[in-house]
Amino acid sequence: MRHAFSVRIGPVGFRIGADWRAPIAELETLYRDYPKPLDGVPDFTVRLFARRPWRRFLRPSVEIGGDYMLPEAAPLPLRQGLLAAEMAMNLQMALGARRYLLLHASAVERDGRALLMTGVSGAGKSTLATLLAARGWRFMGDEFVLLDPVTAQVHAFPRLISLKNAAISAAEAAAPDARMGPLLRATPKGDIRHMVPDARAIAAMDVPARPALLVFPRYGFESEARSVPPGEAFVRMTQASTNYVSLGEAGFRALTGLIAAVPSIAVDYPDGTRAIEQVEALWADL
Repeated sequence: MRHAFSVRIGPVGFRIGADWRAPIAELETLYRDYPKPLDGVPDFTVRLFARRPWRRFLRPSVEIGGDYMLPEAAPLPLRQGLLAAEMAMNLQMALGARRYLLLHASAVERDGRALLMTGVSGAGKSTLATLLAARGWRFMGDEFVLLDPVTAQVHAFPRLISLKNAAISAAEAAAPDARMGPLLRATPKGDIRHMVPDARAIAAMDVPARPALLVFPRYGFESEARSVPPGEAFVRMTQASTNYVSLGEAGFRALTGLIAAVPSIAVDYPDGTRAIEQVEALWADL
């Protein structure tokens, strides 16, 4: 690769190479406070490349590759190169991670205990994690929760926070001093802007936490909270894990242990303010 950048996010190191300077420059700027991979050796390699030489110059088109690839993945225009890099890093995790049970969820921490939030795209888990972080919680991640099958603790993966559409303005209002990436318009997921987690999240990203509450948020409904039975919670979380099947018995034990150890609550909410009130009330009742 003509241009490269290395970074460690939580316990996972990446080396990102690209045929273009622009996406690497954006990564260097936004991840400038993050450490490098341990001993200089990344866990995963990411490639952002042009499938044909002329695609580097004529309507530049970014293909996503690396240690793991999805041949059917559609390329992105160069102006969305930062999004391509983030998607490629997530792809390596989803297809290659085996040390932890990966849960597609966001997580925040308070007093050594972690609140996990998971749901379908648009449920608001990234927005809620951002709003809670603005209120003093430690941000641990908005894409993956890393559950250790041995210790039952969760490890932080505080990548850039991917804010979509209306969540962008909500996060900007809650954290006006946060560093932000460029506004990427008309991506496959709408408008996207990446927010850099605060200094506390980065400094403490090697500190694990004990899961204490599992929340299934759902945006756009009247406020309501209900307990989720263990069987339902287990099925939901198998669907939210990208490597549950690959881990086999270790994944089963980790997930059943999580469901047995923490309350599972479904939370409907009409807006961010009400969601924060509901979550804080649930937390206070633990």
